Formats: sequence, structure tokens, C-alpha cells
Amino acid sequence: MKILRKYKTWIVFLCFLLVLPGTGFAQGAKLTNIAIIRYHDDLLFKINLDGAFREDMNKAIMSGVPATFSFYVKLNKLKDLWFNSNIADIYLTHTIKYDTLKKVYTVSRPWKNSDPVVTESFKEAQELMTQIDGLKIVQLNRLEKNGHYQIEAKAEVSKLTLPFYLHYVFLFVSLWDFETDWYIIDFVY
Repeated sequence: MKILRKYKTWIVFLCFLLVLPGTGFAQGAKLTNIAIIRYHDDLLFKINLDGAFREDMNKAIMSGVPATFSFYVKLNKLKDLWFNSNIADIYLTHTIKYDTLKKVYTVSRPWKNSDPVVTESFKEAQELMTQIDGLKIVQLNRLEKNGHYQIEAKAEVSKLTLPFYLHYVFLFVSLWDFETDWYIIDFVY
């Protein structure tokens, strides 16, 4: 009977982990170095995602499992007496894939350019995956002088969908699906 109780406790604990995969594992991931930059006639955005690569994710990537980092960026005009108006709503993805035969990492960032970056350095691939620099949010002529604006940003890390037969082999990779909180910056143009 004691053995059955012991197993019940472990079964409940494992079910809890499977139902809430991102709750405890995303504690270290956060957006940092957030900056809004005026460059010529454009409003540019910069952000880093820190703490996204964990040991289990690194092992999965090294075994050839691709991973996707998604970034959401919104620009809203704040209004005092009415609803805020959405000016820009941007969704970006970065994808990393390790070729175990060639021993190179391929990082695609379609918003930056059309060609994926191929590198032998895992550190360089990690930096490419976690950085957004020089993202054009909007042309400045679309903003009103002395207008109040708000930029919201969020990141999400997830595995790519694997073929059905690999879901059992790579069950552990579902534990690194998580998202950050929304980060908000208010500014006056």
C-alpha cells in the first residue's frame, strides 16, 4: 500500500509537469537591452532575449532538433479619452537547425534578410537567435509630434513540429516551450 501511495505522488507530480510545461522553466528567460532608436526617417527597435538556451534545449539542438524563437512587437498610439490605436503589429521568427553531418548551425531570420546564416560556432548561432537589432517599426512621418506611444514586446520559444513518430523519442523537448512576459515602453515622440 505504501508503494502505491509513493507512485501516486510521483504520477501526480509528473502530470503537473506535463500540464504546465512552461510555468517553472521560463523563470530565467527575459527580454533585455530594449531600445527605441530614431534613424533617419524610421523608428527602429532593438531587443535581446536572455536565458533562453538551457542545457536540455542545447542537447536537443545538437541532436538535430530545430527550434524557433518568436518575437511579437506592437506599437500603439495612446489616447486619453478613447481606445488606443494600433500602428504596427510585427511578428518575427528566428529558427536554428544543426546539421549533424556538416557540423554547422543554420539560423534563419527572414526579417533581416532572405539568406540564412551558416556558422560553425554555437555561441554565434545563439547570439543570432536571441538578438533583434535595427528592426524597422514605422516611418516617423506616421507619428504625431508630442504624441504618446507605447511599444509592447514579448518572446516565445518553442520546438518545431516533429514528425509523429519522433514525438515519443523527443518528448523532453516540450518542456522548453515557454514565453516571456510582455515588456512595455511608453514614450513621447
